[in-house]
Amino acid sequence: MLNVFARVHVNRVTEPVGRWLVARGITPDVVTVAGTVGSVAAALWFLPRDELFPGAVVITLFVLFDLVDGAMARARGYSTPFGAVLDSTCDRVVDGALFAGLTWWCLGVGEERVLGIAALTCLVAGQLVSYIKARAEGAGLSAEGGLVERAERLIVALVGTGLHGLGVPYALHVALWVLAAASVWTV
Repeated sequence: MLNVFARVHVNRVTEPVGRWLVARGITPDVVTVAGTVGSVAAALWFLPRDELFPGAVVITLFVLFDLVDGAMARARGYSTPFGAVLDSTCDRVVDGALFAGLTWWCLGVGEERVLGIAALTCLVAGQLVSYIKARAEGAGLSAEGGLVERAERLIVALVGTGLHGLGVPYALHVALWVLAAASVWTV
C-alpha cells in the first residue's frame, strides 16, 4: 500500500544516493548484503538484550539500504536476475530476524509470553505473504496489494518497538497485535 503512495517521494532521496554510490564503483548487491547483515546483527543483538529503542533505530538505518539498492540498479541502467533474487531473499532474512528478535525479547527479558504469540504470528504470516506472492506470480496470477506488505510490516513493528523502548506503554503490544491480525488477513 505504501509502495504506491510513497515511491515518488522516496525516490527523490534515494536516486541521487544511488547514482553517487554507482559512480564510486559500489554494486547494488554489496549494498543489499550489507543492509541485510547489519539488520540481522542489530535485530539479534539489541532486541533480546532489551535495548529496544537503539535496536529499532539501528535496524531502521540498515533497512533503508534496501531502498538504495534499487536506486543503484536504476542508476546503473540495468538489473540482474541474480540481484532480484538476492534482494528478495535478503528481504525475507531481515523480516525473519526482526520478528525472531522480537519473539526472543517477548519470551526472554520482556517476559511477555502472550505477546510472543503475536510476534511469531507476524514472523510466519510475513513469510507467507511473500511466498504466496512469489508463487502466484510464478503461476501467472496477480498477487499485488494487500492490507500489509513489507513496508507496512517494518514501519509498524519498528515504530512500536522504538516507542516501547522509550517507555510508551503498550506501544509494542498494539503494534504486534494489529500487525498480526492485518498480516493474517493479508495472507
